[in-house]
Amino acid sequence: MNPFDFIKPVTELLDKVIPDKDLKEKLQFELVKAAQDNSFATAIAQIQVNAQEAAHKSIYVAGWRPFIGWTCGLGLVYNFLIYPLLLWSVAAFQLTITPPPMFSENLMELVMGMLGLGALRTYEKFKGVAK
Repeated sequence: MNPFDFIKPVTELLDKVIPDKDLKEKLQFELVKAAQDNSFATAIAQIQVNAQEAAHKSIYVAGWRPFIGWTCGLGLVYNFLIYPLLLWSVAAFQLTITPPPMFSENLMELVMGMLGLGALRTYEKFKGVAK
């Protein structure tokens, strides 16, 4: 997919929404400039790679994202549900054991990243691309 493929629908929308010709041309220029930006092209290329990986039949190629998602989910369940219940149980029954804590600093960063990517999956579902 060419980065410039995104420009045409947006410029057509600008034609309908913005009556001021100078402002519309300035916005179109900024869009072309953004499409030429290397980071924009890199993001489009990464989206294409992600789509090909997700469509792959092998679980070793397409399954790593769900694996990371389930791992993050299990980590959150332990950190916010199981660990506090274990601490309560230890205190309530006056046990001498100490449940292992979860190191959640990096877990939250990973979860937030996965949730951000989850929005792309929702977009695919709305467009009818997802199966």
